[in-house]
Amino acid sequence: MQRYRVEPGTHIDLTQIDPADRSAFEGDKKAGRREARRLNARLEELQELLYAEGAHRLLVVLQAIDTGGKDGTIRHVFDGTNPQGVKVASFKQPTHEELAHDYLWRVHPHTPGNGEIAIFNRSHYEDVLVVRVHELVPEEMWSRRYDQINEFERMLTEEGTTIRKFFLHISKEEQRERLQARLDDPTKHWKFARSDLAERELWDSYQHAYEAALSKTSTSWAPWYIVPSDHKWYRNLVISSVLVNTLEELQMEYPEAEGNLDDVVIT
Repeated sequence: MQRYRVEPGTHIDLTQIDPADRSAFEGDKKAGRREARRLNARLEELQELLYAEGAHRLLVVLQAIDTGGKDGTIRHVFDGTNPQGVKVASFKQPTHEELAHDYLWRVHPHTPGNGEIAIFNRSHYEDVLVVRVHELVPEEMWSRRYDQINEFERMLTEEGTTIRKFFLHISKEEQRERLQARLDDPTKHWKFARSDLAERELWDSYQHAYEAALSKTSTSWAPWYIVPSDHKWYRNLVISSVLVNTLEELQMEYPEAEGNLDDVVIT
């Protein structure tokens, strides 16, 4: 899956990246779902090992335009993992208290501790995405945040956190179909808001904002992956593959048993 990793210093043009790409897997959708289930089982094992060893931390950042599939990714990729060791933080519109502090103040408490996986459903990147597109602060303020974010993530990694960041890349037509599906299904009306259409009108502005963020903040210590996400099964397969490989590279081991247990008898 290295083909989807953004190398540091790369200038990203999203119009040149196919959101329907499936080139990393030769099989069809059915085979892809089988492979995703296999990877999910392996991820469960590795997450249990991570939790038991208690020596590493993993931060997973999910970013996408509306309907990009962040919730679906969490539901499918992390299905079956132990909720004691996997935490999800969603970053919505800041509260008055959060706005009274620096923009990273609300983020840092949700980073993972030893043995934990933390998943950010949206993240600190909203402050160079939504903030930029809607001109909520002057350019001179949001433009310096790229370097600040890089240093924040460097500090986390130097303190023992492994970071993997995923941009779920969908086409404008796929977004249209997903929004329409929410309107067509009464059980999904709660997911739809008229403001979604106003945000859709800003598609190009968001694409440019994402291109800048991906280009400026994919580092050796906290890389971005641009995940083709028009096909949900393929999205799940790519992300699961990256996470399984990442955890396997940590070379984790279960902790030593407490003393000699051979003569222990349960009565």
